[in-house]
Amino acid sequence: MNTILTEFTDLPLFSKIRLSEIQPKLISILRQNRLDLKKLLKKRTARTWDNFMLPLEELEDRLSQFWSIIEHLNSVNQTPSLRKIYSRCLFKLVAYRTELAQNTKLYRAIQSIVKSASYKQLSPTKKRIIQKALCEFKLSGTTLDAKKKQIFRQLKKRHAELTTKFEENLLDATRAWVFKAHHQKELAGLPEHIISEAKLLAKKRKTSGWILTLDFHMYSAVIIYADNRELRKKMYEAYSTRASDQGPATHKYDNTKILEQILDTRDKMAKLVGFKHYSQYSLATKMAKNPSTVFDFLYGLAKRIKPLAKKEFKTLQDFVQKHYGIEKLEVWDIAYYSEKMQYRKYKIRQQQFRNYFPVDKVISGLFELTQKLYSITIIEKQNVNRWHKDVRYFEIYDKTNTARGAFYADLYARPKKHGGAWMAECRNRRILKDGRVQLPLAFLNCNFTPPQRNQPTLLTHEEVTTLFHEFGHTLHHLLSTVDELGASGMNGVPWDAVELPSQFMEGFCWEKQILDLMTKHYHTCQKMSALMHKKLLISKTFQTGMYSMRQVIFALFDMRIHHEYNAKQKNQIQKILQNIRQQCEVIKPPAFNRFQNSFSHIFAGGYAAGYYSYKWAEVLSCDAFALFKQHGLFDEEISQSFLHNILEIGGSRDMMKAFIKFRGRKPSIMALLKDGGIV
Repeated sequence: MNTILTEFTDLPLFSKIRLSEIQPKLISILRQNRLDLKKLLKKRTARTWDNFMLPLEELEDRLSQFWSIIEHLNSVNQTPSLRKIYSRCLFKLVAYRTELAQNTKLYRAIQSIVKSASYKQLSPTKKRIIQKALCEFKLSGTTLDAKKKQIFRQLKKRHAELTTKFEENLLDATRAWVFKAHHQKELAGLPEHIISEAKLLAKKRKTSGWILTLDFHMYSAVIIYADNRELRKKMYEAYSTRASDQGPATHKYDNTKILEQILDTRDKMAKLVGFKHYSQYSLATKMAKNPSTVFDFLYGLAKRIKPLAKKEFKTLQDFVQKHYGIEKLEVWDIAYYSEKMQYRKYKIRQQQFRNYFPVDKVISGLFELTQKLYSITIIEKQNVNRWHKDVRYFEIYDKTNTARGAFYADLYARPKKHGGAWMAECRNRRILKDGRVQLPLAFLNCNFTPPQRNQPTLLTHEEVTTLFHEFGHTLHHLLSTVDELGASGMNGVPWDAVELPSQFMEGFCWEKQILDLMTKHYHTCQKMSALMHKKLLISKTFQTGMYSMRQVIFALFDMRIHHEYNAKQKNQIQKILQNIRQQCEVIKPPAFNRFQNSFSHIFAGGYAAGYYSYKWAEVLSCDAFALFKQHGLFDEEISQSFLHNILEIGGSRDMMKAFIKFRGRKPSIMALLKDGGIV
């Protein structure tokens, strides 16, 4: 039973985890936590941080260290057996957390600390953790009567069931559909590595021809490069209708009703604790504070962006009509002909950039960059237990050779792995009872094309920015110097500020100084030339209006469905989406498009009424990066200020105040608009 949770100095023993142990171990931890909490609440002594909040922190850390490993394995190696166990365990975990969050005795005990004389002596960080805990109690229905508490608990359990089912349906729907090509000419235009992968997939399935899946790296290659228009249409239709009642795939994984049930559950929870809409409930803990601020922000952006987006689309239409004789562009033509136009106008092919980015060179350049910025050293260790042979493990040390944390990098796509890219916490920094520092540990996950034969993985520039983005999250988690669990790493950081460090890192991917560190042409071994860098910068602002508008539409859709939900109205999700598209969209998608059925960020992730956070944090990150460009990318004073005022503070301080201390003023939107070529 001790094979899952290891001692402080040890790393998780993934190879020794037995599925049969997971549920009993979770039950054991929950039982022990309940007993320890009961003993803690029975004590008659005056509550203080040391005799009450610290023991609570230990209970939480014991549970989260165990569960983070199981949650991670379910994301990167989801077998049918693990899925069933995970689902059963998740419901037990949700029940425990809701029970804890509604514990009136616990709530009053923490309140008593605020009223005590000792509270005044606490550090600002500890006071902030306590105030945040009291806020979360109220949001969890602690102040409700017994009957309403029970209803809230049932809703919370139902919500966990629905969001889990949403993600399972999406994964199953993505796996369920494939396209089989019988002749290679059907794949004309596709990059060689995609054709090779498709051939390999067919061999693995013991069939002839080539197999294309809906994994994003394969889908995007088809939609950008495939000369076969009918193939592009088939892939688009299958991808944009995943987990819905539309499209060519099986409809047994339809998420349509689940979306409505998720919204209904959220709406009821918000109303129970005194909010009119779930949007208000979600924003209670964020920087933006209220829906009107978010709507003003998003519609203000849309107003600035739409003229540029319309101009870009008109330019594309004229180009396609002139050179290809096509009168009407379909959505599955946009990326393909945009690539053609880029090449004809600027001699830019995205695949040309790919040859400059072997994954190992990119990683070494990324590490050298962070060493120059923050005086840290990143060392790879080989003999470490891992869940897959391709996983790599790294440790971070500061300039005094003090260990700061470690992370696993799982970079390649696999059949049992969730799509996308993300960073997940394995454990957080905190000071243990005996005074030792518990070092943070992270999981960095991507879905790049695996290396084939003797050829390394070559990244697109978009994949390079993805890696830098997730590494920004990783640094945010690992470089924290906060000693209290409730505010270390990303704990306690408002959701709309969490993306600041990650999006900030993306800015370096366009700078020649940094490209010199991480580019090495696969054939010539040359760094990226000044001419290629110029082309890369042109590609940065190419159709930026169309791309930015798409992100604003996603954010508006998320905020509006959580702000306008009405249980009495039918089909309102699609109606709201259509209304937003009429207001903002310059490219009208076909009627069968059901992107919302795979919008896992808001229906199965943490972004419900929070997707705007990407654009909100982009304002912060672009403004922060502009200061680096102004003073020099490696200016020691600026980089150390960013380290001390943003990365290290976790949730220990007000983020707006922290940003102002770093930047010298409130954030300005102009850096974002200039960076995207909008002004």
